[in-house]
Amino acid sequence: MNYCSHCSGEITTTIPQGDNRPRHVCTHCGMVHYQNPKIVAGCLPIYQNQILLCQRAIHPRAGYWTLPAGFMELDETTQQAAERETWEEACAKVEIGELYTLFNLPHINQVYLIFLAQLTQPTFSPGEESLSTELFTEDTIPWNNLAFPTITKTLEYYFRDLKQESFTFRSIDIAPHASYKEVK
Repeated sequence: MNYCSHCSGEITTTIPQGDNRPRHVCTHCGMVHYQNPKIVAGCLPIYQNQILLCQRAIHPRAGYWTLPAGFMELDETTQQAAERETWEEACAKVEIGELYTLFNLPHINQVYLIFLAQLTQPTFSPGEESLSTELFTEDTIPWNNLAFPTITKTLEYYFRDLKQESFTFRSIDIAPHASYKEVK
Protein backbone atom coordinates (compact mmCIF):
# COMPACT_ATOMS: atom_id res chain seq x y z
CA MET A 1 0.00 0.00 0.00
CA ASN A 2 1.50 3.34 -1.08
CA TYR A 3 -1.28 5.90 -0.68
CA CYS A 4 -4.15 6.41 1.74
CA SER A 5 -7.59 5.52 0.39
CA HIS A 6 -9.06 8.20 2.68
CA CYS A 7 -6.96 11.29 1.81
CA SER A 8 -4.38 10.11 -0.78
CA GLY A 9 -1.51 10.84 1.61
CA GLU A 10 1.60 8.67 1.61
CA ILE A 11 1.60 5.49 3.67
CA THR A 12 4.31 4.35 6.02
CA THR A 13 4.62 1.13 7.96
CA THR A 14 4.85 1.72 11.70
CA ILE A 15 3.50 0.42 15.00
CA PRO A 16 0.70 2.82 16.01
CA GLN A 17 0.50 3.94 19.61
CA GLY A 18 -1.35 1.34 21.69
CA ASP A 19 -0.82 -1.36 19.05
CA ASN A 20 1.66 -4.22 18.98
CA ARG A 21 2.42 -4.83 15.31
CA PRO A 22 3.39 -2.88 12.21
CA ARG A 23 0.45 -1.36 10.29
CA HIS A 24 0.03 0.79 7.21
CA VAL A 25 -0.48 4.34 8.54
CA CYS A 26 -1.15 7.53 6.55
CA THR A 27 1.54 10.17 7.16
CA HIS A 28 -1.00 12.93 6.41
CA CYS A 29 -4.28 12.04 8.17
CA GLY A 30 -3.04 9.30 10.51
CA MET A 31 -5.58 6.71 9.36
CA VAL A 32 -4.51 3.16 10.19
CA HIS A 33 -5.20 0.74 7.34
CA TYR A 34 -5.70 -2.69 8.91
CA GLN A 35 -5.08 -5.78 6.84
CA ASN A 36 -6.87 -8.89 8.00
CA PRO A 37 -7.05 -12.50 6.80
CA LYS A 38 -9.39 -13.46 3.99
CA ILE A 39 -12.20 -15.92 4.73
CA VAL A 40 -12.60 -18.76 2.23
CA ALA A 41 -15.96 -20.50 2.59
CA GLY A 42 -16.97 -23.68 0.86
CA CYS A 43 -18.68 -26.99 1.28
CA LEU A 44 -18.34 -30.71 0.89
CA PRO A 45 -21.39 -31.47 -1.30
CA ILE A 46 -22.62 -35.03 -0.70
CA TYR A 47 -25.03 -37.01 -2.86
CA GLN A 48 -25.60 -40.70 -1.99
CA ASN A 49 -22.12 -41.06 -0.43
CA GLN A 50 -20.50 -39.38 -3.43
CA ILE A 51 -18.70 -36.04 -3.32
CA LEU A 52 -19.10 -33.29 -5.91
CA LEU A 53 -15.72 -31.90 -7.01
CA CYS A 54 -14.88 -29.13 -9.46
CA GLN A 55 -11.90 -29.08 -11.79
CA ARG A 56 -10.42 -25.60 -11.60
CA ALA A 57 -10.37 -23.47 -14.76
CA ILE A 58 -8.45 -20.65 -13.07
CA HIS A 59 -5.14 -20.16 -11.34
CA PRO A 60 -3.85 -21.02 -8.88
CA ARG A 61 -3.85 -24.74 -9.58
CA ALA A 62 -5.84 -24.67 -12.83
CA GLY A 63 -6.71 -28.21 -13.94
CA TYR A 64 -6.69 -29.60 -10.41
CA TRP A 65 -9.76 -30.76 -8.50
CA THR A 66 -11.30 -29.00 -5.52
CA LEU A 67 -14.39 -28.64 -3.41
CA PRO A 68 -16.50 -25.60 -4.32
CA ALA A 69 -15.15 -22.74 -2.22
CA GLY A 70 -14.05 -19.13 -2.54
CA PHE A 71 -13.66 -15.79 -0.86
CA MET A 72 -16.51 -14.58 1.27
CA GLU A 73 -18.19 -11.37 0.10
CA LEU A 74 -19.43 -8.48 2.18
CA ASP A 75 -23.04 -8.69 3.41
CA GLU A 76 -23.22 -12.49 3.47
CA THR A 77 -22.82 -15.16 6.12
CA THR A 78 -20.24 -17.92 5.83
CA GLN A 79 -23.04 -20.37 5.00
CA GLN A 80 -24.36 -18.06 2.29
CA ALA A 81 -20.84 -17.73 0.88
CA ALA A 82 -20.46 -21.53 0.74
CA GLU A 83 -23.84 -21.88 -0.97
CA ARG A 84 -23.06 -19.07 -3.46
CA GLU A 85 -19.64 -20.49 -4.31
CA THR A 86 -21.19 -23.90 -4.97
CA TRP A 87 -23.67 -22.33 -7.36
CA GLU A 88 -20.97 -20.23 -9.10
CA GLU A 89 -18.48 -23.08 -9.49
CA ALA A 90 -20.75 -26.10 -9.99
CA CYS A 91 -24.22 -24.71 -10.84
CA ALA A 92 -25.44 -26.89 -7.99
CA LYS A 93 -27.91 -26.25 -5.20
CA VAL A 94 -26.96 -27.48 -1.76
CA GLU A 95 -28.38 -27.51 1.73
CA ILE A 96 -25.59 -26.28 3.98
CA GLY A 97 -25.12 -28.27 7.17
CA GLU A 98 -22.66 -28.08 10.03
CA LEU A 99 -19.21 -26.53 9.91
CA TYR A 100 -16.86 -29.47 9.33
CA THR A 101 -13.31 -28.17 8.96
CA LEU A 102 -11.63 -24.90 9.81
CA PHE A 103 -8.11 -24.36 8.48
CA ASN A 104 -5.85 -21.52 9.64
CA LEU A 105 -3.27 -20.63 6.98
CA PRO A 106 -1.42 -17.66 8.52
CA HIS A 107 1.39 -17.81 5.94
CA ILE A 108 -1.08 -16.78 3.21
CA ASN A 109 -3.46 -14.79 5.45
CA GLN A 110 -6.45 -17.07 4.90
CA VAL A 111 -8.97 -18.98 7.00
CA TYR A 112 -10.84 -21.83 5.27
CA LEU A 113 -14.30 -22.86 6.49
CA ILE A 114 -15.73 -26.02 4.91
CA PHE A 115 -19.31 -27.04 5.70
CA LEU A 116 -20.92 -30.42 5.21
CA ALA A 117 -23.67 -30.05 2.62
CA GLN A 118 -26.29 -32.14 0.86
CA LEU A 119 -26.54 -31.85 -2.90
CA THR A 120 -30.31 -31.51 -3.26
CA GLN A 121 -30.34 -33.31 -6.61
CA PRO A 122 -27.69 -34.71 -8.96
CA THR A 123 -27.91 -31.65 -11.18
CA PHE A 124 -24.67 -29.73 -11.72
CA SER A 125 -22.41 -28.38 -14.45
CA PRO A 126 -19.20 -26.37 -14.66
CA GLY A 127 -19.49 -22.70 -13.74
CA GLU A 128 -17.18 -20.03 -15.15
CA GLU A 129 -14.32 -21.00 -12.83
CA SER A 130 -14.57 -24.75 -13.51
CA LEU A 131 -13.54 -26.98 -16.40
CA SER A 132 -15.57 -29.93 -15.19
CA THR A 133 -17.76 -31.08 -12.30
CA GLU A 134 -18.19 -34.67 -11.26
CA LEU A 135 -19.43 -36.91 -8.45
CA PHE A 136 -16.76 -39.15 -6.92
CA THR A 137 -16.66 -42.06 -4.52
CA GLU A 138 -13.64 -42.46 -2.24
CA ASP A 139 -12.07 -44.91 -4.71
CA THR A 140 -12.49 -42.63 -7.74
CA ILE A 141 -11.33 -39.30 -6.28
CA PRO A 142 -8.26 -38.03 -8.16
CA TRP A 143 -6.18 -37.96 -4.95
CA ASN A 144 -2.96 -37.00 -6.76
CA ASN A 145 -4.66 -34.13 -8.56
CA LEU A 146 -6.35 -32.28 -5.70
CA ALA A 147 -5.70 -28.54 -5.73
CA PHE A 148 -4.96 -27.71 -2.09
CA PRO A 149 -3.96 -29.42 1.18
CA THR A 150 -7.18 -28.13 2.78
CA ILE A 151 -9.20 -30.13 0.26
CA THR A 152 -7.14 -33.30 0.67
CA LYS A 153 -7.40 -33.17 4.48
CA THR A 154 -11.16 -32.45 4.41
CA LEU A 155 -11.79 -35.42 2.13
CA GLU A 156 -9.55 -37.71 4.20
CA TYR A 157 -11.42 -36.73 7.36
CA TYR A 158 -14.80 -37.18 5.67
CA PHE A 159 -14.15 -40.72 4.46
CA ARG A 160 -12.64 -41.70 7.83
CA ASP A 161 -15.68 -40.27 9.62
CA LEU A 162 -18.06 -41.91 7.15
CA LYS A 163 -16.68 -45.35 8.06
CA GLN A 164 -17.14 -44.55 11.76
CA GLU A 165 -20.57 -42.98 11.14
CA SER A 166 -19.54 -40.01 13.27
CA PHE A 167 -18.61 -36.62 11.86
CA THR A 168 -16.34 -34.50 14.04
CA PHE A 169 -15.56 -30.81 13.59
CA ARG A 170 -11.84 -30.16 13.17
CA SER A 171 -9.72 -27.02 13.49
CA ILE A 172 -6.31 -27.33 11.84
CA ASP A 173 -3.31 -25.01 11.60
CA ILE A 174 -1.32 -25.34 8.38
CA ALA A 175 2.13 -23.83 8.01
CA PRO A 176 4.15 -23.85 4.79
CA HIS A 177 6.17 -27.05 4.39
CA ALA A 178 5.14 -28.30 7.81
CA SER A 179 2.96 -31.05 9.11
CA TYR A 180 -0.66 -30.47 9.98
CA LYS A 181 -1.43 -29.52 13.56
CA GLU A 182 -4.91 -30.46 14.58
CA VAL A 183 -6.35 -28.20 17.28
CA LYS A 184 -8.77 -29.84 19.69
